[in-house]
Amino acid sequence: MKEHKGAASFKSERGTVVTIGTFDGVHVGHKAILKRLIEAAQNENLESVLLTFFPHPRMVLQKDSDLKLLNTLSEKKTELEKVGLDHLVVHPFTHEFSRLNAVEYVRDVLVNQLKAKKIIIGYDHRFGRNRTADINDLREFGNTYGFSVEEISAKELDDVAVSSTKIRNALQEGDIATANTYLGYPYRLHGTIVSGKGIGKELGYPTANLKVDESYKLIPKKGVYITQTEMDQKRYYGLTSIGTNPTVGGTKKTIETYFMDLNQDLYGKEIPLEFLAHIRGEEHFSSVAMLKEAIKKDEDFARKFLKKHE
Repeated sequence: MKEHKGAASFKSERGTVVTIGTFDGVHVGHKAILKRLIEAAQNENLESVLLTFFPHPRMVLQKDSDLKLLNTLSEKKTELEKVGLDHLVVHPFTHEFSRLNAVEYVRDVLVNQLKAKKIIIGYDHRFGRNRTADINDLREFGNTYGFSVEEISAKELDDVAVSSTKIRNALQEGDIATANTYLGYPYRLHGTIVSGKGIGKELGYPTANLKVDESYKLIPKKGVYITQTEMDQKRYYGLTSIGTNPTVGGTKKTIETYFMDLNQDLYGKEIPLEFLAHIRGEEHFSSVAMLKEAIKKDEDFARKFLKKHE
């Protein structure tokens, strides 16, 4: 898959089949649409293109929006690499771009820059300034500019929309099993290990404190999870606590992982953290001794879970 920063940097000799969208999560519903895109391109000897925008339009047009996404841009690229797409075009979304009218967008971006010969799009897709144009307008443009339009059915679109909503809702409820089922892979965070207060070490459970830079990335509900990471081509399993550490008087939300069979200084390392299962919600224990006892139970539960699912 080739990545292009902006439609103007794209080149194609054969012409393309294009689909357009956020594709946040690149979940099983998205993959069904991308499979259709790739097959259409192969059948017509064209190149497959996904046109997406960054920042997300709502980040630009609704500054006060508390938008949370399932993927960072980097994570999205990683998942798209796996599906067999020819080209990913990440077009910068700006106020200026949002003011293009439908004709300018179709003629200048889709036709002249992306060389679209076919566009696969949903009936509810809207485009152009103030999102005034729809699939019927796109078909008219197709007659003028020489491309065909294939419609994604309402059911397929509903499946995609439901999947995205269910994934977000599941993560906000701590339901990792449902989120991972719809994603088709474990939900993950990426970040850098930074120094914490060292409380875990004092308890006998030293933790790695993960800092996620992207403020728009959706963090699962507060609680304790079974997680995994890969470092130096080895897999390590851990207990991840998302929360404020109320038992020891914490107030700031952190993401801390006790890696059960890893004794190594991880400060400064960038790691992926994949969520496998939810153990319990965040609790305020009446003593540090009770907290240690709970962590021991969490570890026993995690080791049994991992043995069962290995």
